[in-house]
Amino acid sequence: MTAAEPIDSKVALGWLHTARFLTTAPQLEHLPALEAPEIAFVGRSNAGKSTCINTLTQQHRLAFASRTPGRTQSINLFALGKQGITDAVLADLPGYGYAAVPREAKLRWQRVMAQYLMTRPNLRAVVLMVDPRQGITELDEILLEVIRPRIVEGLKLLVLLTKSDKLTRAQATKALSIARLQTGGGQAQLFSALKRQGIEEAALRLWQWTHEPAALPVQPLHQ
Repeated sequence: MTAAEPIDSKVALGWLHTARFLTTAPQLEHLPALEAPEIAFVGRSNAGKSTCINTLTQQHRLAFASRTPGRTQSINLFALGKQGITDAVLADLPGYGYAAVPREAKLRWQRVMAQYLMTRPNLRAVVLMVDPRQGITELDEILLEVIRPRIVEGLKLLVLLTKSDKLTRAQATKALSIARLQTGGGQAQLFSALKRQGIEEAALRLWQWTHEPAALPVQPLHQ
């Protein structure tokens, strides 16, 4: 099957279900150089990032949710592809913005994440998890500004409004409209692991973005 042929959500979800641990890196220099397209999952602590990854891959403990938000401070990579072949990679980046994390640790990880998002050569897409009850915060805006030049060059952006089951229909509609205005060239959608909302839509997007035959590598930004 090629990307030119239509696929259904079962194919995309089956592909995501192949996710398996690849490596963990406490610093950028520890990340392996890879050619397979990479999808980075980012978001504030408590935005539901680990739950989202586990839901999309249909694995309960692929992404580890620490009992202490902000504690996980490594980039975890997961390989995707059937029969042991890696045709894409998921990158789980540390959550940011948790108040109890020491300021020095926050600043260090802000620098690491910014460098990763600006310079990772095989980065194809960024999935930003946002709690719609808070909306896109100032920290999320800073992250969007970091990647905006790469979005112009072709980097894909998907904003998932997680925990959307906690909103009324009117609140969800309003939150989605605001998020779409704020993404600036990206996509935004509602997502709920509890209600199984938006899972198939997100899976299809990620499959298509990493299997586009004409897609060229997004040029990294060098400081």
